[in-house]
Amino acid sequence: MKTAYLSIGYANRASLQPEIDAIRQALLKGGIHLFIFVDHYRFSPEQEKEMMKQAFTDINNADLLMAEVSNKAIGVGIEIGYAAGRGKPVIYLRHVSAEHSTTAAGSASKVIVYENPGDLALKMEGILREF
Repeated sequence: MKTAYLSIGYANRASLQPEIDAIRQALLKGGIHLFIFVDHYRFSPEQEKEMMKQAFTDINNADLLMAEVSNKAIGVGIEIGYAAGRGKPVIYLRHVSAEHSTTAAGSASKVIVYENPGDLALKMEGILREF
């Protein structure tokens, strides 16, 4: 089974639950497992090297990276750049009311701008057919 690494900021995890549910639903229809880094690990501030080493390992093991960029997060940008540099497909996800990120979108293979979780799921299903 293919795996999608979802890059999201830790601080925004709870507020993105409806979007994550929509993402998970769309991925399951495509036979793709969702992996959310912030749900699997907890690192102390002194473990920054271990954290990034683990993130890079998990991105390497994934088939694609999806980045929810509606809320700016430095770590998400780093993960996008790393995945793109490794030749992984990157899907940029942003709510229509959020500020556009030229660097994140410019590194992405596909861009989805969505209005609500239902719209996100529909747009994802179309794009995932290509993977």
